[in-house]
Amino acid sequence: MAHGSTRPTSRDVAQAAGVSQAAVSLVLGEKWRGRVSEATAERVREAARELGYRPNLAARNLRLGHTRTVLLVVPALTTEFFAGVYTGAARVAAHHGFGVVLYPSPEGIGPARDPFASAQAALDGVIASSMAADALTAIRGGDQLPLVMLDSDPDGSLGAATVNLDITDGVRQVADHLLRLGHRRYLHLAADVPSWTFDIRARELAARIGEVPGTSLLTVRAPISIEGARTAAETALSANGPRPTAIVCDDDKLAAGAYKAVRRLSLRIPDDISVTGLDDLALATAIDPELTTVRLDAELFGERGMQALLAVLEGREPREGDIPVELVVRGSTAPPSAP
Repeated sequence: MAHGSTRPTSRDVAQAAGVSQAAVSLVLGEKWRGRVSEATAERVREAARELGYRPNLAARNLRLGHTRTVLLVVPALTTEFFAGVYTGAARVAAHHGFGVVLYPSPEGIGPARDPFASAQAALDGVIASSMAADALTAIRGGDQLPLVMLDSDPDGSLGAATVNLDITDGVRQVADHLLRLGHRRYLHLAADVPSWTFDIRARELAARIGEVPGTSLLTVRAPISIEGARTAAETALSANGPRPTAIVCDDDKLAAGAYKAVRRLSLRIPDDISVTGLDDLALATAIDPELTTVRLDAELFGERGMQALLAVLEGREPREGDIPVELVVRGSTAPPSAP
């Protein structure tokens, strides 16, 4: 076949792979399972790669009435966590010929304007964080686009599928770590955000610590900002009575605020007080001492969200089971000093 400057066609791919054009369409449209063999599918993909063939998505979309575009709705992009979620979702989407449009809810939470004049005409589905759930009403419109919820109560989810990190286990790992070190007086620096993902942090922490006699838990709420967390933590640590020996923070940014509060009170981490986070952002190793926190795999979270939406669009059951998380112990936690 003469290559020249002519754009390769599906007929070229079929000839190179030794299959019919129909088989090429099935494989590149991800509809081959049960119709052609795995070996044939791989041969078609390899031929397409070698020839530099790209399906004409515009023509396919006109035939199907779809744009192969997914909307990812997240809180305002204030940390790299949701950038990781986007990276993972976009990677899986690209593999299946979809594009992902990122829509940060402007204020992080609360209602948002419809980013498209007619979302139903422009989108095939939506993946949304529970922290931006209020933004969905306008976006999904009356026809109720297929929806996958991230970090959302599976029993009360708006979506056709829900994908969660195992936050409950993450909080359990933090509590068990601190209890083993001997801590009994706890301050929970909680995110002042009405969201299921933060509700379960509070619930699991209270349950775990409450199982051990002689423990106490004080909860204070703060906006997810370093200065907001510093103010809340400083006020709580300055109160009368025995001072907490461990601060459990709902995320790493709150932990950075707690660090500032501890320093302003001329206390030392971890000698006088231990601090934990939850995220394992770049921030966790930028502060000193480095932060004991729970690693959440943001990219895997995005990948699983996109895989779940593809399953919904194809009428399959999405994969079940929460995504595992891992406690990373660093220099911010140690046994409490003598009372």
